[in-house]
Amino acid sequence: MEAGTLLETAGGRLTAVRTGVAAPPPGAEPLRGLTVPGLADTHSHAFHRALRGTVQRGSGTFWTWREAMYSVADRLTPDGYFELARAVYAEMALAGVTCVGEFHYLHHGPGGTPYGDPNAMGHALIAAAADAGLRITLLDTCYLASGLLTADRGAEPDRHQLRFTDGTADAWAERVCALRPSGDHVRVGAAIHSVRAVPAAELGTVSRWARERDAPLHVHLSEQPAENDACLAVHGRTPARLLADHGVLGPRTTAVHATHLADADIALLGGTGTGVCMCPTTERDLADGIGPAADLMRAGSPLSLGSDSHAVIDLLEEARAMELDERLRTRTRGHWTAAQLLHSATASGHAALGWPEAGRLEPGRLADFTTIALDSVRTAGPPPRLAVETAVFAATAADVRHTVVGGRHVVRDGVHRSVPDVPAALADAIGRGVRR
Repeated sequence: MEAGTLLETAGGRLTAVRTGVAAPPPGAEPLRGLTVPGLADTHSHAFHRALRGTVQRGSGTFWTWREAMYSVADRLTPDGYFELARAVYAEMALAGVTCVGEFHYLHHGPGGTPYGDPNAMGHALIAAAADAGLRITLLDTCYLASGLLTADRGAEPDRHQLRFTDGTADAWAERVCALRPSGDHVRVGAAIHSVRAVPAAELGTVSRWARERDAPLHVHLSEQPAENDACLAVHGRTPARLLADHGVLGPRTTAVHATHLADADIALLGGTGTGVCMCPTTERDLADGIGPAADLMRAGSPLSLGSDSHAVIDLLEEARAMELDERLRTRTRGHWTAAQLLHSATASGHAALGWPEAGRLEPGRLADFTTIALDSVRTAGPPPRLAVETAVFAATAADVRHTVVGGRHVVRDGVHRSVPDVPAALADAIGRGVRR
């Protein structure tokens, strides 16, 4: 946003955006730096944050990393998950995130026994977002099987996955229908964990639930070659084709990762207007590969960004990583402009999460925005006309100065207003709730 711009808010929305203002009016709060729409973290697994730094020894694959992830999931309770998610979401706010898409599949107690409130874990996440000052789309995830078995059914969940499963898609839908959260900071969507975890016969139930409610629908897609190989062996089709044949793809749907796609899959996603959420820092951390983001964009898929496993929480890094990874893959520069990358981190992410009224600094939109310092050791020097390029290609989460949600400061001058010591909150939540 250019210098001398005045943002006026009322009732949580922008009422006016005035440019060329010579001096701020009385009572105005200065936002020194580049102010942009709030960032949308489109794909999050909050409990994965507990793995940061603990899974970087030695070698391994996605599948060995998954065992460490299961060990964290085994220990969480609703109270412990609230404390951890509250700290994680506060870290997101410090990084300029104003809305998170929580891909939530940790539903039940140990051994799969439902809590007295079968949505206790979901309610913990919703409450955590409220405390941390973020908007949240709870993407309640259907997870039924440990892998593909036959065309009609999946393999039984293993002992870790019993906490994730409702048994059938109908039982999943019944539980989600009982989830009626309060607060204007929350919306509920649906997710299919993957074609590995939801048998083909059950896909239509989840898709129909989302369609009837005009709710967002997300799905992990082709994150690993092994998923593609198993789907081809069992169904004779790629995962993307299988999802299309069961009515899953379309403009309300976001495919997460979409790393290992055939040309026909790319055309199928783009042709149906299916969005794609890229998570570059997780994809490289887990050695998953570089997805065909530029090809997907050209095919017609809107692109959004997520921090996924939270190896880092930095949407500016996710944005530039999408471009820089593509440069490595193609040895060509300039696949997206800085403005296009910022759009993926803001408006496109909010749309994927069912918040189309956010992500732009325009009258009538939600008053959610973040200010990035242009005078730090990373950002000082470039002329003001290159502020967006500087922010996207040089700034980090540490350069976020203010985060405003609904016209209210959540972060002011780099300090979270309701969680003043976020590092301590993270250390305490992880220490008590996960490593006890």
